[in-house]
Amino acid sequence: MHLEKLITFILILGCLHSVQSQEADTSTFQTFDYEHEGETYVMQQYFIVFIKKGPKKSANQEEAQRIQAQHLEYLGSLFEKGYICMNGPFGDDGDIRGATIYRVANAEEALKLASGDPAVKAGIFTLEVHPWWLARGTGVK
Repeated sequence: MHLEKLITFILILGCLHSVQSQEADTSTFQTFDYEHEGETYVMQQYFIVFIKKGPKKSANQEEAQRIQAQHLEYLGSLFEKGYICMNGPFGDDGDIRGATIYRVANAEEALKLASGDPAVKAGIFTLEVHPWWLARGTGVK
């Protein structure tokens, strides 16, 4: 349980740092101002997609390696286009295999992008999407 909290915290920090380094049109994103100790923060809605074990397994090692390479290439392309803030695997062997934080306007867009993953299409992974509020423009310390 502590590992899950640590990983979630690291994902938050990484996403916040990543927001600084990429530019995207955020005019359609949901935001609100949050006042704390005399500072105003712009809170922005992101979408976290939990990548879970799917119903299928690769037939053999060669197929598993091919699908994994396609999976990483696909997520990398979405990161380069600015749709993904951060993604990565979890460090245990639970049903939730990893998470991706999407910087998109709504859950439907996050699900559509996540569903294009070759590993999802192959049934290796399933998806669970949740809205997530983070302060825009903060970074990792």
